[in-house]
Amino acid sequence: MYAIIETGGKQLKVEEGSKIYVEKLDAEVGADVKIEKVLFIGGDSAKVGAPYVKGASVDCKVEKQGLGKKIRVFKYKAKANERKTMGHRQPYTCLIVKAINA
Repeated sequence: MYAIIETGGKQLKVEEGSKIYVEKLDAEVGADVKIEKVLFIGGDSAKVGAPYVKGASVDCKVEKQGLGKKIRVFKYKAKANERKTMGHRQPYTCLIVKAINA
């Protein structure tokens, strides 16, 4: 059985036991997180939400909080001697899917 969930403005396909990386959630490492924005549940009998499946949820456990790879941003204007270099590291939360409740 699998489910399609929405978190952080993105949609992800998850299965039990899978590891997913999502936008940073306000939860400590080792805490349990319940995601109730379930769009679709697939398997033997599929359930489609409008927009979300009623009564469905996905139970997850926070494995770690971290920062992604550094992205370099370079702005340049020709003939004006303008240069600016910036960097950014996107924070993320790593979740392990424990159960899909339909």
